[in-house]
Amino acid sequence: MGRLSDFFSKELGRRRVWLFFLIATLVYVIALILADYPYIDDNWRSLSAGTAWAGQGRLFTELFYNLLTFSDGAPNIFPLPLLIATLAMAFALTSLTFHYYPRPTLSCCLVLLPLWYNPFFLQNLSYQYDGPAIAMGLVAVIYAITFRHPSRILQWLVPAFLIALALGLYQVSLNVFLGLCCLELLRGANDKWAWRQWYELIGWKLVQAGLGGLIYSVTAYPYMNQDRALLLNWAAAPLLQLEINIGRVLEKVALLFHGGFTWVFAVLLLCALAGSVRLAGNVMERQESGLRKIVMGLVCVLTVPVVTLLVSGVALFFRDFNEGARTLMGFAVLLVLLFYLSHLALAPIHERLPLLLAVPLLAMLSLSYAYGRVLTVQNTFASSALFSLAHDIAAHRQLHQAKRIYLAVNYSDHWLVGAAGSFQQMPVLQYLLNINFFMLAENLPKAGITNVVAERERRNATLVGYQGYPPLVESKFYRIYLLGDYGFIVMKEPTPITTLQW
Repeated sequence: MGRLSDFFSKELGRRRVWLFFLIATLVYVIALILADYPYIDDNWRSLSAGTAWAGQGRLFTELFYNLLTFSDGAPNIFPLPLLIATLAMAFALTSLTFHYYPRPTLSCCLVLLPLWYNPFFLQNLSYQYDGPAIAMGLVAVIYAITFRHPSRILQWLVPAFLIALALGLYQVSLNVFLGLCCLELLRGANDKWAWRQWYELIGWKLVQAGLGGLIYSVTAYPYMNQDRALLLNWAAAPLLQLEINIGRVLEKVALLFHGGFTWVFAVLLLCALAGSVRLAGNVMERQESGLRKIVMGLVCVLTVPVVTLLVSGVALFFRDFNEGARTLMGFAVLLVLLFYLSHLALAPIHERLPLLLAVPLLAMLSLSYAYGRVLTVQNTFASSALFSLAHDIAAHRQLHQAKRIYLAVNYSDHWLVGAAGSFQQMPVLQYLLNINFFMLAENLPKAGITNVVAERERRNATLVGYQGYPPLVESKFYRIYLLGDYGFIVMKEPTPITTLQW
């Protein structure tokens, strides 16, 4: 019992810290591994062992899979890439913990765990292909923060190469790096770094980020399709566009704060406010001039809105704004900021009181398993739908011998009836799932049907043009029409979940 008590309150060695993070990170993703659901792009990538990341400015993701699979493509080897990324993340979090706390306890480890236990990161990890690469980008920016070397040149170049690597894996990783830089400024102010060391940190990080962007611009960026790099139209009210984008992000983030999550994060916010007061006191106690204290205090205050803005960060400035949860990687740094300040407030009261930070972490772990179950339900529904559709096609000679069968995706939020209760109790789950279609054409080859293709330019004809013709197949979820040598699959509108009676 005494040894267990020591584990919770005494200093931990590097081996124990690494073991804690390894277990904690694996526990968070095990539900996603068990669900084994091919998520959106995974369907066509696994079908063709395709890559196509270079055109998205993510050349290093392509090289990552070339290296892992010993091939020129990307055969599906899930969950091996995710297990490798999880192992790397355990090492990265260990490094960051000792960077922040030279003599860490278990509660110190809890402060950094939200970098992985970010609820919105679940959507990133849902991708069996993209998820591990994005996680490796997160690992790269963490090591860009923790790297230390007496050589000034290496101190510039190594983090710069790591930043470029992260950008080439997933550009949104830059938000995490910039957010962690803000936390470095807070940590330096609280730990009473010398004034010169503190303000030089800003210059160091600017140089590292600039060099990283330069290296990225001459390595992975030239392969990017130019339409993906378009920024906001500065001739058409860019501030209004930014305001709209920020409003959409806030609307999505608000989905997380429902039921018990609201109270848990409200208490966390109160603790963080108390911690900020303590940090302000430490700044005032510095043996510096009044002007330097004011400058340091203002910079510390400004880090809060900057970290908040970095929840979506660079994505806000692109013309093709993506409001998906996978772009909200910066929310992890905002959580770490709240945990760090809360730890400052709780640790002086009692050495074990910061262990209460485990409560919001358990809430996020619970959400990951709820999401894993939703993925399992989606997997079951998609599989049954796939085999039903494949059976109907195979059962009619005219269909399986048709030259083409066009499938138009019909979007609806009411397909997944089996998860209706979970969606009601945790509205963020539906946002994380981000799947509002019945079937993708890429799914059909799994059941041996190879003549179904996605309909794009003829979509209007499929959706509205066949009401006057009798369907060859009438199902609860779809109708299949046959006109000459071509078939057309038209999805029915599902019954809204809110109207179901049990």
